[in-house]
Amino acid sequence: MTEFADIWYHSGDGLRLYARDYAGPGPGAPVILCMHGLTRNSADFAGLAPHLARRYRVLVAEQRGRGNSDYDPEPGNYHPGTYVQDMFALLDGQGVEQALLIGTSMGGLMAMLMAAAQPARVSAMVLNDIGPEVDPAGLARIKAYVGKSAPVASWEQAAAQVRAINADAFPDFTDEDWVVFARALYREVDGVPVLAYDPAIAQPMATSDDNAVPPDLWPVFDAIRALPMLVIRGAHSDILARSCVAEMQRRNPDLVSVEVPRRGHAPTLDEAESRRAIDDFLATLA
Repeated sequence: MTEFADIWYHSGDGLRLYARDYAGPGPGAPVILCMHGLTRNSADFAGLAPHLARRYRVLVAEQRGRGNSDYDPEPGNYHPGTYVQDMFALLDGQGVEQALLIGTSMGGLMAMLMAAAQPARVSAMVLNDIGPEVDPAGLARIKAYVGKSAPVASWEQAAAQVRAINADAFPDFTDEDWVVFARALYREVDGVPVLAYDPAIAQPMATSDDNAVPPDLWPVFDAIRALPMLVIRGAHSDILARSCVAEMQRRNPDLVSVEVPRRGHAPTLDEAESRRAIDDFLATLA
């Protein structure tokens, strides 16, 4: 039995975009919008979304250029500002007046921008391994591989490739974990695994770091700091520094943070520590 329904909708510039809809307990349930990272897709929330759907309607978006969503013929549109407008189009099309946002990495940047742009639309947010500052070392690592991965001929090669890129972030992953990881990042085309994102998403990043991370997000954070907020950090993250989390807490003493052991960038949100932190945070909102 399918646990989610497919949503197809159009962006303001005419692309056909996709999202999963986990209906939740019924009409009137509060809405959570989940947003993935740079090269990811809705499969990232395949574990968390059904868990949350016991109490919420959960929408899991796939950004343009990822998964089932159309690839953009203009690569210059691949930046958070465009994605934010796509997310408002999704919410508008579903008649959602307000949502709680869960964003991993790039999805967390989008969450902050959405809350600043339309404060009444956002009730709270969970930021997964992201903040108003991005560690340059981590950004350089990401730029080094996005859109540059060699083709693979089998799922074994796909698993080996993602392991080579992400081993430091998930030191306790088993061989089976890496296969699952690969199947979330690739899709099968004519029997061959192919990355489920448009390699052209790397082009704007090559032009300017600002296309990956909007410059100086501290004013944005200050504008939204009154929102209930949970920050989850991988203990070995090279994207979200402990000093950034400390500054976020200085500016917002009510901010809740948790560090997930044996994780770099970014926690899967299926870890016991992540799941417990999210459940506890949502309980405080209820």
